[in-house]
Amino acid sequence: MASAKTIKIEQIGSPIRRHHSQRETLIGLKLNKIGRVTELPDTPAVRGMITKVHHLVRIVDEN
Repeated sequence: MASAKTIKIEQIGSPIRRHHSQRETLIGLKLNKIGRVTELPDTPAVRGMITKVHHLVRIVDEN
């Protein structure tokens, strides 16, 4: 059985002076400090959240 795809993202920007919805999106992605890395399932919902804050995060690895 194939393992579920995951995506690893890192926060590279600060949510200070950003719209509150972007700050909440970072929290939803389990990110709230610069340099923090999290691994999440690669789903359309997560991809949409990453797109919303693409200027504050970077994709480290896709498995």
